[in-house]
Amino acid sequence: MDVNRSTLCKSILALAIAGITSSAYAASEHSFGGYVKTDFMVSHYDNGAPSDDSLSRQFYVPGTIFGDSSRGNTVTDFQARETRFNFTSANDLGGHKLKFFLELDFFTHSDGNQRVSNSYSPRLRHATVTFDNWTAGQTWSTFQNPGALPEALDFVGAAEGTPFIRQGLLRYTMGGFQFAIENPKTTLTDYATGGRIESDSNYVPDVVGRYNFTSGDASFSVAAVLRQLEIEETVNIGGNGAMSLDESEFGYGVSFAGVVPVMGDDKLKFMLNYGDGIGRYIALNYANAAVVSADGSLDTVSSVSGFVSYQHWWSSKWRSNATVSAFEADYDSSLMGSANESAYSGNINLLYSPVKPVTIGAEWLYANNEKTGGEDGELNRFMVSFKYAL
Repeated sequence: MDVNRSTLCKSILALAIAGITSSAYAASEHSFGGYVKTDFMVSHYDNGAPSDDSLSRQFYVPGTIFGDSSRGNTVTDFQARETRFNFTSANDLGGHKLKFFLELDFFTHSDGNQRVSNSYSPRLRHATVTFDNWTAGQTWSTFQNPGALPEALDFVGAAEGTPFIRQGLLRYTMGGFQFAIENPKTTLTDYATGGRIESDSNYVPDVVGRYNFTSGDASFSVAAVLRQLEIEETVNIGGNGAMSLDESEFGYGVSFAGVVPVMGDDKLKFMLNYGDGIGRYIALNYANAAVVSADGSLDTVSSVSGFVSYQHWWSSKWRSNATVSAFEADYDSSLMGSANESAYSGNINLLYSPVKPVTIGAEWLYANNEKTGGEDGELNRFMVSFKYAL
């Protein structure tokens, strides 16, 4: 009798737990997404094309188009590396909202090759867990407004004029306000050579805030980042041997972005950024946050950047986007070497969606980059893309 009673109690407990579990996950939603995209690109570099494994051969990155005079100027690349895959799981657990998001694509790796198989490793784009108002993981920086980016066949589309960075963070969202601490990383410029120095000794997280708001059908965002630039290590400065550095400076940046409906379905998108010591947050780290001077001190680099993009719908299936983007850095007199200073680009495309998941398009991109020493590089790229969204 005792055994039967014990078995009965265990059975009732198991049923209760099963019922609670079933109820907790009753609102579970799981979904897969992403797209398959193929690009056909013909690129002309005015001072010689970079090698096959250069990032510039995958998409436009300011600072990568100065080229190699030992190679020809025009190259053709076919790729499907922008193809991406994501998985989302959303649950309602006892009145709390829990969400998991994971996304991969195949950019930036040079482990494959164009000779035989073009086998490229997946890379992590996003991996986040959201619990009510809290988000933890790797995703777009809070300083960036991805909703304001123009529609382009190139991966970024307005590379000089936008924050574009994914990194580890902890974010709290309250209505239109977002506050976050994010991964710190300092990049510096050698005063003598203009070369990049990456600090491995950051310990104070970057602090970021953003406010999203609307006015009628238009949407806007204002964002700010405050960061500590830190280096505490021995590095080679100016090619004159090792120098022991223990320096820090503050950097900051502000950004204003918007999406404004114009006529019919047309939209105007824009962004304006300013910073001092903002470095890697803007233009894919085209300029660094500060210059390491001859005495080892840090002189912060200020910059202004932005873009304007107009989207016009010719019909319900045809549309075009025209975008101009620019970046300008202002260096202290301590810089003697040649470093990235200014960059601008323009692109225009024609896109056709015969059915909603499919986009076929053609785009022309022109870009110009210039260094403080006067060297410059130009890129003209024509590309055709086929995209199917899952």
